[in-house]
Amino acid sequence: MREVLVIGGNRYFGKRLIARLLSAGDRVTVLNRGSAPPPPGALQLIADRDDEASLAAALGGRTFDVVVDQVCYTPRQAAIARRVFTGRTARYVMTSTVEVYEYEDSADPVGEDVLDPATVIVTPQLPWHEPEFVAEHYGEGKRQAEAVFAAGPDFPYVAVRVAHVLGGADDFTGRLAHYADRIRSGEPVAVPATNRPATYIDVEEIAEFLFWVTRQDFTGPVNAASHGPLTTEDIVAAVAAALGGDHRAVRYRPVEVGAVSPFSFARSYGMDTARAESLGFAFSHTESWLPRAVAETMGAN
Repeated sequence: MREVLVIGGNRYFGKRLIARLLSAGDRVTVLNRGSAPPPPGALQLIADRDDEASLAAALGGRTFDVVVDQVCYTPRQAAIARRVFTGRTARYVMTSTVEVYEYEDSADPVGEDVLDPATVIVTPQLPWHEPEFVAEHYGEGKRQAEAVFAAGPDFPYVAVRVAHVLGGADDFTGRLAHYADRIRSGEPVAVPATNRPATYIDVEEIAEFLFWVTRQDFTGPVNAASHGPLTTEDIVAAVAAALGGDHRAVRYRPVEVGAVSPFSFARSYGMDTARAESLGFAFSHTESWLPRAVAETMGAN
């Protein structure tokens, strides 16, 4: 029986990961602030991960085979985690994001080596304690968090750079509902003047990938995405189909500045998943799950 700690993330794909860990016979502990109970079968530790003393006290003398950090958004959080978990775990898996590549604009899929976290400048003096600042600098926060884990001396971390996640009736983001509202009302969908495709992954597939990562021994960054980047039009077509409508009737409004729809991007960056696949994980293609994933989510809206 492995001892696995999951920090936060006990909803959406986090709860699916926990279910897989429990089914495999792992003893799972969820650490959060106590605002939500852990899934049935998991233990719970209550602590504020931003408070180093609170975190260390909650852990006591416990050690873990694997820690999965679902809610590390800033270099400050990463620094606390690294200090507290050094010597406590053989493997630290951080859920990162495709947004670490936000400065890339490549027509070709980008591999992990495009962004070496060891070269990222860390700025802990910035207001990372302010939620609005963190939300506005999501990609940068994740990039700097990776840099903290990658710095010497060696720390056994993995940074899973997750594509945009779709699917599930419990999708709490409201992003697909945005398109549904536009389709129902006949309002145009706002997109950048130059609208690029992006990479996606099914909610079940990212849970399976994270579960697989906990059972491997490689370290460093790894991309996680289904094959087949999607355009805004692809997603609109799937939403329209789930609503029983015709996507060809949808109008688009290109904008130079201002808010655009949630799955529309002025930059292009598909992720190359060759590293993960060379290590033994085979990703699906978006066409195999997109209609089902969208229908699941739309069924709840």
